Amino acid sequence: MPHLTIEYSGNLDDRVDFAKLCRTMHETILGTGLFELGAVRVRTIRCSNYAIADLLPENGFIDMSFRIGRGRTEAEKKATGDAIFKAASDELSQLFVTPHFALSLEIREIDPELSWKKNAIHPRLRANKG
Repeated sequence: MPHLTIEYSGNLDDRVDFAKLCRTMHETILGTGLFELGAVRVRTIRCSNYAIADLLPENGFIDMSFRIGRGRTEAEKKATGDAIFKAASDELSQLFVTPHFALSLEIREIDPELSWKKNAIHPRLRANKG
């Protein structure tokens, strides 16, 4: 279960290709070698109402939350975070040209006792592997 949720300020709609960003993040997550294809989810949530810093209308943000199951070392989690943050920073480099953009990432580990899942995608992808 690696789920990357990308929340963003609606004023970025015309400045970011969010479909491309999702594909880049998906590829980056799989590139770590730590997660199974059938488990990766990347999605965006547009925030139409927000108040950022000094309230200038050109201020924008992207806040990424990466939820993962337990079982990875601290070094693996750090390397994954570094890879995701670098890929996002590279993809969004044009937004850093002005002093009106903030990017953040947090990794959250999910307690397996408090997480329920049912996934029909895993069996299909696992059957096609072999």
